[in-house]
Amino acid sequence: MKVYFIGAGPGDPDLITVKGAKRIKEADIIIYAGSLVNREVIDRKKESAKVYNSASMTLDEVIEVMEKGIKGGKVIARVHTGDPSIYGAIREQMDALDEKEIEYEVIPGVSSFVASAAAIKKGFTLPGVTQTVILTRMEGRTPVPEKESIESLAKHRATMCLFLSVHMIDKLVERLLTSYTVNTPVAVIQKASWEDQKILIGTLGDIAEKVKDEGITKTAQILVGDFLGDEYELSKLYDKNFSHEYRRAKSD
Repeated sequence: MKVYFIGAGPGDPDLITVKGAKRIKEADIIIYAGSLVNREVIDRKKESAKVYNSASMTLDEVIEVMEKGIKGGKVIARVHTGDPSIYGAIREQMDALDEKEIEYEVIPGVSSFVASAAAIKKGFTLPGVTQTVILTRMEGRTPVPEKESIESLAKHRATMCLFLSVHMIDKLVERLLTSYTVNTPVAVIQKASWEDQKILIGTLGDIAEKVKDEGITKTAQILVGDFLGDEYELSKLYDKNFSHEYRRAKSD
């Protein structure tokens, strides 16, 4: 028996992996982030499965449920929103299981930042524009190392995906403007892939006002950068004049 850490995806219950869905169906005990994970994902469970909402639990309580379950020969699904490796507090759980010599496996999931790109039909990396994607957040109750400040990261003018920061949109814009221009395009996607998904498109000059007008204060991804624009170079991958391992260049 083992614990399965499962990425439930961004919201749409069909965006969980086949492997993740299978493990949820097989699990005897399910512990899920009830404030974020779509309940339809958990409803795949078998009738006898016992379900815990970790939103009201401490780390010790979560580990206690896992330990008792494993001792009882149960299969446990620990279900996180998106992908558990991104702001999922997964490491402290795995370290606790290591100490108790409890076996576990991690099943990755679709993160909200890629679901957001899909929602607005954009690619994060454009030739001649950017080949770097930065995933970060504003400091809140969880601090951010000084070397990873928004101002420091903004200097790269790369594609930036910001989690857990929409409630501080004014301060975020102020910090981004230390390097990005006021006309830099921005997209805010609330509840990407959910039925009530909301998309706002603007620039650093007007996005804060748009966010406040829509009353968006949580569960939103902020995407910043020129990848949202329309100017870029065509990829060499499909260029008829470019050879690679699987295709020779075609001469006119």
